[in-house]
Amino acid sequence: MAKGGPDWDGLLKWSIAHSDGTAAPRALSEEDRKWFMEAMQSQSVNVVKRMKEIILVMQTPEQVLEAQGVTSADIEDMLEELQEHVESIDMANDLHSIGGLVPLLGYLKNSHAGIRAKAAEVITTIVQNNPRSQQLVMEANGFEALLSNFASDPDITVRTKALGAISSLIHHNKPGIAAFRLANGYAALRDALGSENVRFQRKALNLIHYLLHENSSDCNVVRELGFPRIMMHLASKEEEDAGLREGALRGLLELAQDKTGGGSDGLGGEDEKLKQVLQERIKDISLMSADDLKAVREERHLVDSLWNACYNEPSSLREEGLLVFPGDDDDVPPPDVASKHFEPPLRAWTANQEDNRAPDTENKEVETTATPLLLGFKQTPNAQSSSSSGGEVETTSPKVKLSQDSSNF
Repeated sequence: MAKGGPDWDGLLKWSIAHSDGTAAPRALSEEDRKWFMEAMQSQSVNVVKRMKEIILVMQTPEQVLEAQGVTSADIEDMLEELQEHVESIDMANDLHSIGGLVPLLGYLKNSHAGIRAKAAEVITTIVQNNPRSQQLVMEANGFEALLSNFASDPDITVRTKALGAISSLIHHNKPGIAAFRLANGYAALRDALGSENVRFQRKALNLIHYLLHENSSDCNVVRELGFPRIMMHLASKEEEDAGLREGALRGLLELAQDKTGGGSDGLGGEDEKLKQVLQERIKDISLMSADDLKAVREERHLVDSLWNACYNEPSSLREEGLLVFPGDDDDVPPPDVASKHFEPPLRAWTANQEDNRAPDTENKEVETTATPLLLGFKQTPNAQSSSSSGGEVETTSPKVKLSQDSSNF
């Protein structure tokens, strides 16, 4: 073994020597076996133990860490490592049981913007498609801290990361959506659309579209807050990011398709303004080159759908042959003929298990007679509960960002 770590060069040479196919396989000597196991185990990290060490650091007062030479960059690296560990749904749910969720949420109020932003990223990973962790974060008042950062943090990156975490937290989470409404979250989204940061605006538009799609009753709130005019402004900005225009058009389409209020057009009396915006976009699109037309394929369809929803007729893009353009199908993926034979990823399975449950006994009998081909272990409804056993998982990690000895802090 080398002083600074495992002898990787020696391990490579040994592997080549024993697998080049030029010699018959031979039994490993006890010395070779011992050397190989030492080389591999030296890079083995006990995940739960390492998470507990990280939690110990998170629980240490900031002044103490600074006195011991720990910088904000060190803490950000530590949070990045934690984020890698909690990508596993079991580890994400275990974070609370081993005392890590509350100090992580505390980092949302840290004096360093980078730490606040990174903490929101970790929370995003924890709650994404994970109803159990969504509930735990809500119960620990994580929503309130995230909303505060989203609405009023002076750093735009922190606001953007907090918005991303909120989006994951309330996704398919009815209590989360209700809390967002009660906390005047739509007003914060309106402010986000008025910022000059395109990424922040895109994230806000994506959340608006999701909320309106899930709850058509929110369309009236959005109209009253003046969202249609703001979205029209963003949709008309030719020089801006195409994704920003598409997000604005998607939001307008949701409003136009809702006829429960705000006039017959569903846009709160902004019909003439919208027609002017759409006509300008149609004109700009008609002057584009073939390559540019391909790049705005989604926007072309949104413009046509919005025109049709508002005026009950196809747009001139269709008449001019610009809606379906040669080459539009080049990027379409081939038909999915394999995924139904495999178990979905654990997070997606957890989020959709209720939807996939058979509605009656007859369907269950059909399912039991057609067992799909699986790769690896089949996930069962007990998959999530495995976290409660406190089992420690080992993974191989090529590097550890902070010293394994937490006493250094």
